[in-house]
Amino acid sequence: MIPNININGKIITPYIIMALIGGFTAGLFACYLTKKKKKDVNDTIILLLIAILGVFIGGHLLYGITNMNRLVYMITHFTRLKGFDGFITEMGMIFGGQVFYGGLIGGLIASYIYISKKKLDKKFYFDIGAVIIPLFHAFARIGCFLSGCCYGIESDIGFTYKYSLIESANHVNRFPVQLVESGYNLLIFIFIYALYKKDMLKGKLIYLYFVMYSFVRFILEFIRGDEYRGFLFGLSTSQIISIGLFIIGIVMLIKPKKISNE
Repeated sequence: MIPNININGKIITPYIIMALIGGFTAGLFACYLTKKKKKDVNDTIILLLIAILGVFIGGHLLYGITNMNRLVYMITHFTRLKGFDGFITEMGMIFGGQVFYGGLIGGLIASYIYISKKKLDKKFYFDIGAVIIPLFHAFARIGCFLSGCCYGIESDIGFTYKYSLIESANHVNRFPVQLVESGYNLLIFIFIYALYKKDMLKGKLIYLYFVMYSFVRFILEFIRGDEYRGFLFGLSTSQIISIGLFIIGIVMLIKPKKISNE
């Protein structure tokens, strides 16, 4: 919807801008929640940086997995690549994008490893994660809408893209699935934050997030128009992951707390 910004040959997309705004807002809110609980903000800042690294790696890896056919083709036709520059260009095409679920899983794994090594309060930090993840995602999905990197199916109700890098998305009226998801993420944020303030479901808010987000994400995938996200058994990669996260979330939410003998 909005053209990219070119600064000295470096392309800055609206998605990058909105993701940075969302990340900064979520980070500030995490620090605010940490201070409210009188915990060390430095631990939170370092944890956020570690999580960002996990998000970056996980998001790109899953994007590569959704492009598995292209990766296999590159390997089987390796000799046709135009030297090292050709290899780098092809790898950039295969792993150059980001998939939210890959970033989510990568960020959670990186966070868990750091929290465990530093012996921090897992329940506290993952509760904070449950609050700030949908907050960040609400901004990021607006960035997706503005960039046209993700788009909905053709629809009488919607918007027509002009500047999407994906040519097939342009000049077609499409349902604004990203804005719907952004609004839903904002509702998740408000609801989980309300529970957090009341000390409800302590230590289990991240599982509530899994259930709330994965359920709607599974449905929204049916009205996505970008069909390059990888499919298996008629379901997209994100739908398969949604099923897994939904099951994990439900099981952990109904799992009884351990009774202490102390």
